[in-house]
Amino acid sequence: MKLRTFILVLAAMASMAASAQTVRGSNGLSKGKIDSDGTVRGSNGLSVGKIDSDGTVRGSNGLSIGKVDSDGTVRGSNGLSIGKIESDGTIRGSNGLSIGKIENDGTVRGSNGLSVGKIEGVDKKTAAAYMFFFNK
Repeated sequence: MKLRTFILVLAAMASMAASAQTVRGSNGLSKGKIDSDGTVRGSNGLSVGKIDSDGTVRGSNGLSIGKVDSDGTVRGSNGLSIGKIESDGTIRGSNGLSIGKIENDGTVRGSNGLSVGKIEGVDKKTAAAYMFFFNK
C-alpha cells in the first residue's frame, strides 16, 4: 500500500466536523474532501466512497472495503490488518515498521521525514482511512 494512500485514509476516519474537511498534497493543492456525513470526494468533487461513524470504509458502490478500528488498526475487506495509526501519529504498515507520521499540525511525513501532504480539520484516524483506501 502506498504511503499516500495510507495517509489519506487517516484523514477520513474519526469524528467528522460540521463542514467538509480537506486533504492537501505536498504542493498545497486539494487531493480530496470528507463531508460531514463521511462522504469522501476526490479533487473533482465526485463521491468516491464513504466512511461510516463506526469506522467502516465503503467504496462508491456502498460495499465495505475495509475498516479502521477504535485502536487505530486499519483492516482490509478480508479483516486482516494492513496498518495502524498510533496515538502519537506514527503510521505503521502491516509489518509493524514505521512508514510515516502525522504531526499535530496536520503535516503528514513519509519515513524519510519529508512532507507528503497535510490534513486540515480531520483527526488522525480519519486521515488514515482516507490514505489507505482512497488516495490512489
